[in-house]
Amino acid sequence: MRKILAFLFLLILFFGKANCAFAEGDLWDNFGDTNFYGNDKAVSEKEFKDAIDAKKGIKNKKPKKNQGETIQQSNETEVINQIPTEFPVITVTTPLKLQDEAILPIGHYQVTGEKINNKIYLKLYQGHYLMAQIPAVETLEDYDMPDINFARFLPEENNLCKIIFGSVDFNAYAQIEGADDSKEFNNY
Repeated sequence: MRKILAFLFLLILFFGKANCAFAEGDLWDNFGDTNFYGNDKAVSEKEFKDAIDAKKGIKNKKPKKNQGETIQQSNETEVINQIPTEFPVITVTTPLKLQDEAILPIGHYQVTGEKINNKIYLKLYQGHYLMAQIPAVETLEDYDMPDINFARFLPEENNLCKIIFGSVDFNAYAQIEGADDSKEFNNY
């Protein structure tokens, strides 16, 4: 059986060679001396770079030394204020009593701080909904936090909790009473 297969292979190879067309060169040889764009002359590397620079509007100038951006004491605050900030998130582990007997449910909240008429308020959001606006006290304490923007929910004694907040503009805290006197705060 092997001899028959080998013989058939040789026959196909020998007689099939007459009908085979073998390529000499590559596919670009089929296009002759012209290119797709109708130009008959090749473009040099210098001409190519000049055309790219002209298209970009860039002149061939050498960069000046010491052109880097410097931050001086006078513009540090402006640079910091231009940094996009993300709102810190806290986990409220027990329902909280708010003004007007409203109750803030257990959940995760994004916290922002805002000064309105020289009073500080902490605003708690879920999604894009404002869930609570809590009066707060401005402080110079940074609570030994490593970040500039921070917020934490801190359980305290006697059914109280504290929400601390820090930003580039100010640091503040709000002390809030728990809504359920019988429950202890879960500390996460």
